[in-house]
Amino acid sequence: MIRSLASRWFAIVLWKRILVALVLGALAGLALGESAEQIRWIGDLFIRMIRMLIVPLVFVTLVSGVIAMKDPKRLGSIGSKAIALYLGTTFFAIVIGIGLALLFRPGVGIDLSGAEATTLQEAGSLADRLLGIVPENPFAAFAEGNVLAVIFFAIMVGAGLIMAAERGQPLARVFESGSETMLKVTAIVMEFAPFGVFALVAWVMGTVGPGTFLNVFLLAIAVYLGCFLHMLIVHGAIVKFFARLPVLPFYRGVREPQLVAYSTSSSSATLPASLSAAEHNLGIKPPVASSVLPLGATINMDGTALYVALISIFAAQAFGVPLDLFDYLLIGLTTTLVSVGTASVPSASLFLMAAVLNVIGMSAAQTAIVVGFILPFDRILDMMRTVANVTGDLAVATVVAVWEDEIDRDTYNALPTE
Repeated sequence: MIRSLASRWFAIVLWKRILVALVLGALAGLALGESAEQIRWIGDLFIRMIRMLIVPLVFVTLVSGVIAMKDPKRLGSIGSKAIALYLGTTFFAIVIGIGLALLFRPGVGIDLSGAEATTLQEAGSLADRLLGIVPENPFAAFAEGNVLAVIFFAIMVGAGLIMAAERGQPLARVFESGSETMLKVTAIVMEFAPFGVFALVAWVMGTVGPGTFLNVFLLAIAVYLGCFLHMLIVHGAIVKFFARLPVLPFYRGVREPQLVAYSTSSSSATLPASLSAAEHNLGIKPPVASSVLPLGATINMDGTALYVALISIFAAQAFGVPLDLFDYLLIGLTTTLVSVGTASVPSASLFLMAAVLNVIGMSAAQTAIVVGFILPFDRILDMMRTVANVTGDLAVATVVAVWEDEIDRDTYNALPTE
């Protein structure tokens, strides 16, 4: 009996199991209310299992991917193309965020008097962020989960193994085996995803609940609509026109990481699912997938950029601060800078809001009130903008893979096994 149920369970495609778990989790959260907090530990366990994978997975797959390029110059080609595309999609995300803020005017008439001010952390300078890419101690970077530093060290190791030629082959084979092993471990962990998603969504709906949207209905609508439009128009356009690929297989192939992103609210936590989908659903080969996706999880924050731009104008509307064209340009520029390298953990973008609001004349006290007002229900908004972040990572990886001839078109176009 148990064996029969298990075989039926595993026969269902994983994304469908995750989707059902997400819906059931939302219903359970509404039914349980605050009691849903008691099952949050299951979701936290799932996130811990994923975070356990991130550093070793990024390191071994990236080293293996660099080795597969057989030429360190190709890494510069792939990296420059990916960064240019990431900056381009971020720009359009900011434009959409500003446009929707002006259209919906979510801050007009909002009463912030009841908001409790929240202390903000200062956004680090661009120079500090650039210096942080190079680890003083690689092992400390591994222990701290500093993904950008791990990426830098992995690139150096991979380039060194290419230069070592025959003498580096024994270690190169170790990394290739390690990459395959970590992908299998990822597949094992992902089988736990439906249970983790169920618990996380139940906890969010039970403790936050949709009722909170009534306070910021227009803001919530603008965020969700903006992310949806960005994924549909911008991400779809670069796949269609830059990669010359049909867009339906792309959206079909990214369903699983999108669902994981929505439940975990973390681009880093979704990285294992993104790597798996890139290889098995989109046909992206390791040299591109293992380099572009980890980079995207740390510097590509389309949803965050859209959100920060939208919230900045929301705050200006709420406090009656007039904005002109120059202010909108400042919002766009500053949002781009703070969104690059934003910690890919839930609600991190809220604590970088000070840098953007400061350039349009908002005081620290006003910024603290805005963040305190948004913080209680930010998790639900964060879930959607993380989906936009992850979809952007996979769209850019797809385009770069086509440009570098590192994509299996048969895998990309194949119908999923239902």
